[in-house]
Amino acid sequence: MKSFLFAISCALLVFAGQAADLTGHWVASISLPHGQTRETSLWLKADGDLLTGYMSNNQGDIAISHGKISGNEISFEIIRDYFGEERKAEYTGTVTDEGLVLHMPAAGGRGGGRDLTFKHVSNELPKPLPPPPPKIQLPPAKDVPYNGLAKTPPMGWNSWNKFRNKVSDELVRQVADGMIRNGMKDAGYIYVNIDDTWEGTRDEQGNIRPNEKFPDMKALADYLHSKGLKLGIYSSPGPKTCAGYEGSFKHEEQDAKTFAAWGVDYLKYDWCSATQVYDYHSMPAVYAMMGEALLHSGRPIVYSLCQYGVFHGPQWAAKAGGNLWRTTGDISDNWNSMSHIGFDLQLDLAQYAGPGHWNDPDMLEIGNGGMTDTEYHTHMSLWSLLAAPLLAGNDLRDVPSNILEILTNKEVIAIDQDPLGKQAKRVAKDGDLEVWARPLANGGYAAGLFNRGPATAKVTARWSDIGLTGKAQVHDVWAHADRGVMADQFSADVPSHGVVLIRLKPEGK
Repeated sequence: MKSFLFAISCALLVFAGQAADLTGHWVASISLPHGQTRETSLWLKADGDLLTGYMSNNQGDIAISHGKISGNEISFEIIRDYFGEERKAEYTGTVTDEGLVLHMPAAGGRGGGRDLTFKHVSNELPKPLPPPPPKIQLPPAKDVPYNGLAKTPPMGWNSWNKFRNKVSDELVRQVADGMIRNGMKDAGYIYVNIDDTWEGTRDEQGNIRPNEKFPDMKALADYLHSKGLKLGIYSSPGPKTCAGYEGSFKHEEQDAKTFAAWGVDYLKYDWCSATQVYDYHSMPAVYAMMGEALLHSGRPIVYSLCQYGVFHGPQWAAKAGGNLWRTTGDISDNWNSMSHIGFDLQLDLAQYAGPGHWNDPDMLEIGNGGMTDTEYHTHMSLWSLLAAPLLAGNDLRDVPSNILEILTNKEVIAIDQDPLGKQAKRVAKDGDLEVWARPLANGGYAAGLFNRGPATAKVTARWSDIGLTGKAQVHDVWAHADRGVMADQFSADVPSHGVVLIRLKPEGK
């Protein structure tokens, strides 16, 4: 009744041309599996057309800035310290008869986001925010010995890009069956990785349990292993994961042994709420704790660091036990996101990649529908040149033939999996036209002629830029066609947002 009367009073104020009084405590609650819930609260104070207060969630309390009220519309900013860099996020909302509908922007300032409806639960004024508690500062950690895994970039599938919180035991089994049926496993895609939202609560001994979507994690691992596949899982060094589930904070050794007992082969470890408890300068030591725990878990487990490339991650990630480490924020299924991540954010990182240790520009979006086939060819070509992990992010239960052809192209995969393990560098740039190249174990080279522009253009790869002299046999990888022996250079007409991917065999080798 109280909420109904409040909504009526807001509507009358808006009708009268006055700003709604939003003062009080507002709550939005989201139900999670296994009896868990996640709440986000707004503590607001309205003063005419000004709005002050703070937002509270599993990431902590943070003040709102530049809050404004205009009739039944509100807006404000949240300003966060992002590893020493100020990041702003803009929020907008509307008072309706259901409550306060607030648009929550996507993480990292990308497009999208979602709407949450907040209910007014009291008129209590926001209290002054106390100073944040001191964060844990860890001493530098000893280097974690290499675990001997991932001598070529890992290949497999991850649930997040397509399924988000819809992942389940049944879905994972269906995807695994699909990978075998459609040839993905035979092409080298081995890891079947469960991302966030599998976690339940801890038992009395502190052991992590999966929620009801995953009734028996060991049985699931056994099923995958019986098919020649491997199981990957997800956690965070913070108290909560990005989706608000149970993290591994203060349970690193215990969780590593639990994962090993289940039969887990791969761990993605996502920084998330670790920001709330650790000084970010301790990040290398925080990741080394889990790296050491995995090393002594009793099972070989590939270690994937997901810390977005911040705080010079590629420089220390291998010493923390990492087999691969993210170099960017999350990818989205569109050209701007993929091309920015793949081209712009991978410059000057090749020196950190090699057998057992890989730069990770995030998962593949191929087949999720946000790009053209031409753009997906570019996506696959660039990731292979970068010696990046190839983790499909689409629905593998029923894959269109054109998408399957991109994901399973043996010649492209061979470039990614080349045992020399040298990541490509950009060797030429002319406006929107770029050439990236990498040496291969057989003495040859792979090169991508890329066109990031709006119209078809001629792109030229020059041997002098790549490091070749004399003549070379040119093979067009996507066309599966030899283009003959060329001296000094090779040119091709490349469509907008497209690529011509070639292998070069120097004459006499």
